[in-house]
Amino acid sequence: MQPRIPRQSVSEPGGHRADPDVRLGEELAAVVSGARRRAVRDGDRQIDTAHLLHSLLEHDPEVRAVFEGGPQLARLLAYLVQRSIGYGLRWQGSVEDSGAVPVVTEADGLSPLAAGAMEYAHERAAGRGADRANGIDLLAAVVTDPGARAVEVLTRAGIDAEALRTGLEGRVPDNY
Repeated sequence: MQPRIPRQSVSEPGGHRADPDVRLGEELAAVVSGARRRAVRDGDRQIDTAHLLHSLLEHDPEVRAVFEGGPQLARLLAYLVQRSIGYGLRWQGSVEDSGAVPVVTEADGLSPLAAGAMEYAHERAAGRGADRANGIDLLAAVVTDPGARAVEVLTRAGIDAEALRTGLEGRVPDNY
């Protein structure tokens, strides 16, 4: 049986997986890997922006800090966890695509919006002269399209996605 979400191929002896995109550092490679596991567990065909958001919150303390901890972060995590047992079930078997961005065809296991978010994160990093995108870059990217599932989750959790997007526009990651 073929996996629903394509895996990265093994590159060299020793079992290290090839990085499908050399612009991913270890930090974002772990985020994408976590999002892939979550998508498979949720029964989704592709990694979407909500999977990326959830994985970012799990792996990146700087991203968690954006949500000021406490009740706001707890509410957001609760909605993300509920997607596999509640409202997220309506997303199963469908592709996340708002139609607002051009479809990316070379998206190994990513929804069109998630692939676009990865590309935007890389462009954002390059704009400040960094070789690799990081968690804040990807967070800014997953909230760019108002039709993204990550934006829907944020809105349901009572977080103003537009204000978050605006607040992240000029933010330079701490580890830059």
